[in-house]
Amino acid sequence: MAAVADRLDVLIRRCYAGLGTDELRAEVLGRLHGILTVDAAFFATVDPATLLFTSATADDPLRAVTGEFLANEYGRSDVNKFAALAEAADPVDSLDHATRGDRSASSRSVEVMTPLGLGDELRAALVSAGRCWGVICLHRENSEFGFSERDLTVVRRLGPHLGEGLRRSLLIGRQTQAEPVGPGVIVLDSELAIVSISPEAEHWLAELDDRQDELPVAVRSAAVQLRRLNESPAEGLRLRTRSGTWLAVHASTLRGAEEQTVVVIEAATAAQLGSLLLDVHALTPAQQRVTELVLRGRSTRQIVEELHLSPHTVQEHVRATFDKVGVGSRRELIAALLGEH
Repeated sequence: MAAVADRLDVLIRRCYAGLGTDELRAEVLGRLHGILTVDAAFFATVDPATLLFTSATADDPLRAVTGEFLANEYGRSDVNKFAALAEAADPVDSLDHATRGDRSASSRSVEVMTPLGLGDELRAALVSAGRCWGVICLHRENSEFGFSERDLTVVRRLGPHLGEGLRRSLLIGRQTQAEPVGPGVIVLDSELAIVSISPEAEHWLAELDDRQDELPVAVRSAAVQLRRLNESPAEGLRLRTRSGTWLAVHASTLRGAEEQTVVVIEAATAAQLGSLLLDVHALTPAQQRVTELVLRGRSTRQIVEELHLSPHTVQEHVRATFDKVGVGSRRELIAALLGEH
């Protein structure tokens, strides 16, 4: 037990080591095998506003069922959905606990996991600073033995640190200067296969994923969510590429004889990013309200009148925001948060 506790402490420290998203994810999955018995794992980052997957890593045999997994996550009722865990007082649960040992009560277990030879699963929403930055799903081979309460306790301790590590990973590096690329368009058929794609979309797909044999999970998530909403316009997601560019991804339905989905990928504007950049810098709700007005050019007096705060309180929130963003003036704050957009 002491050795496991030491390994867990090392992994928690690595969450604060300034690792990029891919580096952190690789370390977590590698080190978890020395802490828990895990036969397969899925680890994704999410847009905290929509909880749509923005990137993901999946072990075999999970890679082969990404489509079925997304359809269940965004299109069907089931136990331990990530969106529910992100809102729960306890963001960690196992399949066996949620179903009281009756795995047949979960369509995800019956239709997706059991055919792969997988049994119990342990799911966690990785929450930090009041926002969910990622999710993790650990699997055991199909047997009567599932994850123990000790296993859940380990992940409960680790989860907030993983969430914080993912949040911090979004602050690493700056956007590289390059020729601007316009919006990219992808048309998908009913099976999410590419019907047509613009050169701009090909550029953005290469920025999102080196593997050219399948769509990045962010594109697939946006398309599947659209269908869950019964052809209503879906809220887009925001994500950062390997080069540091913030993108917005949107999906909509094309009218016609065949069911087709169009996905638009474009460089995100300040308006599209909304409060995401403020969340990334871990501003409190009160600090966000003040900062949003600062970014709109409001003076301290105008903020006092609009939010009904004292000048002292406004200045405290502004100074706290400066410290978190690492700037010393309002002009530097605007440049840091909006300069690339």
